[in-house]
Amino acid sequence: MASTFRAPRPFRTRLGLAGALAAVLVAAGVAGGPAAQAGERHREQTLADLAQRHGRYFGSATDNPELTDTAYTKILGHEFDMITPGNGMKWYATEPQQGVFDFSQGDEIVNLARANHQKVRAHTLVWHSQLPGWLTSREWTADELRAVLKNHIQTEVRHYRGKVYAWDVVNEAFNEDGTYRETIFYKTLGPGYIADALRWAHQADPKAKLYLNDYNVEAVGPKSDAYYRLAKELKAQGVPLHGFGLQAHLALQYGYPTTLEDNLRRFARLGLDTALTEVDVRMLLPATEEKLAQQAEWYRDMTEACLAVRRCVGITVWDYTDKYSWIPAFFPGEGAALPWDEQLAPKPAYHAIREALRRK
Repeated sequence: MASTFRAPRPFRTRLGLAGALAAVLVAAGVAGGPAAQAGERHREQTLADLAQRHGRYFGSATDNPELTDTAYTKILGHEFDMITPGNGMKWYATEPQQGVFDFSQGDEIVNLARANHQKVRAHTLVWHSQLPGWLTSREWTADELRAVLKNHIQTEVRHYRGKVYAWDVVNEAFNEDGTYRETIFYKTLGPGYIADALRWAHQADPKAKLYLNDYNVEAVGPKSDAYYRLAKELKAQGVPLHGFGLQAHLALQYGYPTTLEDNLRRFARLGLDTALTEVDVRMLLPATEEKLAQQAEWYRDMTEACLAVRRCVGITVWDYTDKYSWIPAFFPGEGAALPWDEQLAPKPAYHAIREALRRK
């Protein structure tokens, strides 16, 4: 069921707060003249600034092709404090031939993030999709595949050791009903590949936060229950699992996950960090004022849910602008999923996120 739309706070309340702030600034001799006022406007807080007040980050995914768009990269470098490479660290990009590694795409994004004083959520080490042909085109024995998997994980994690904040170690390991996805890794190695992957990643970079990550796990249900059971088992076994990533690829036509906050809390009680890792809220096109208002409410609700749970450490949108969204190519007839439009102009969702970060 979709969440109930809440009207914004009365305008006079915002005016009153603004007036009180202005009075304080004048009394302090800060808001004196046009130059000072221009300086205040210039220093308007970003989403990252507002999130940092709560001990959270606010990030965006990006991908190498759009890094030539200077208008895009200006906002990317200014508004966010956490960056996720959308594709450049996946297996097909980093080990295109067995034992031959290419980190150029990931390096480009890591270097951009470091130049902008941003951290990096690295994505992803073990996933059933976007695998190179040499891996998927033959049969492997368990010993062979275990050696291949270990080498891939440890080579990549060592390469980025000390340069990334966290890794999505295993991505999308479960089906919707909570059974294990029949991946090449599960079918050949059994469910123990998940614990092995976490241990190998931790050996290669003991300081990186290690996550499991998936979609359709925002609400309490069979799929998130499966992750809860697995996380509980892994923690009991001393496996180095530090966090659970909820991708939060939502769609207006399917309803809002109203148990999101409860779900975040139960993973926190296991001693895990949580994060909203790939957020977007798509809709059936064309976008209308009503749909954009509902989308804004969902972005506000997700932000508030994360702020309400101490161990929800941050939010990442899956790129920040509709100009570079993955949605239209994968869901024909759908789109307009992100807080900035195709012209890089903020949408109601952007302002809703700001309101949520300011209110708490």
